[in-house]
Amino acid sequence: MSNIPSDLKYTKSHEWVRVSGDIATIGITDHAQHELTDIVFVELPEVGRKVKAGEACAVVESVKTASDIYSPVSGEILETNKAVVDNPALVNSKPDSDGWFFKIKLSNPAELNSLLTPEKYKAQING
Repeated sequence: MSNIPSDLKYTKSHEWVRVSGDIATIGITDHAQHELTDIVFVELPEVGRKVKAGEACAVVESVKTASDIYSPVSGEILETNKAVVDNPALVNSKPDSDGWFFKIKLSNPAELNSLLTPEKYKAQING
């Protein structure tokens, strides 16, 4: 059973968003890290890069596959989590806390309204 924190918003492609003011922190869900299995490499976007909602901007590689990570919202990359580059296993052990990927300054906060609630995400992954 996946952990689905109630304070996050979700995407159909298994990213989560934690919003504080006009800053969104992005990571992948517990469900996604379980599906990927052991994560061995994380590539994050450059700080200062402008991204659009739905744009691939990071990559995770596990022992079984590589997956693009999509930005759930539009904005500018403010910060990346160097800890997951140095220790990709953080994404497996703490996907919705210390295993975050990047922070974005929101350019269109209304995009948050199109993200999934925890209940809708749970319904999606449970089929």
